Amino acid sequence: MEKQAEAERKKRAKVLISEGQRQASVNVADGKKMAVILESEAAKMDQVNRAKGEADAIFANAQATARAITEVSRAILENGGADATSLRVAEQYVEVFEKINKSGTVMLLPQDAGDTVSLISQAVAIHSELSTSK
Repeated sequence: MEKQAEAERKKRAKVLISEGQRQASVNVADGKKMAVILESEAAKMDQVNRAKGEADAIFANAQATARAITEVSRAILENGGADATSLRVAEQYVEVFEKINKSGTVMLLPQDAGDTVSLISQAVAIHSELSTSK
């Protein structure tokens, strides 16, 4: 009878050990599962935050551009603004030709490239044409 009780105790001990190991494995698996879920949620939040940051930057840039355009419009409407605009357009016209000529192997030249006054008057004519076509 004592042997039988001892065998029963050993059997219960093996079952308890087995249950403990099983529960430990379940706990480890649950921990890994939770870590994957949390990692995924963190990645999602990071992506959302980055997208919001980029959207805010785009919006801020658009607002700054709109303010700049408004200021330029006001300046053009002021006394002498149109002349200043014509001068700036002429300067940019010359700068573009310089950049094109420096960057490539093809050289673009207006018919009278040696005549700077002609270049500027051509740029002013383009500006005038654009402003009268409004």
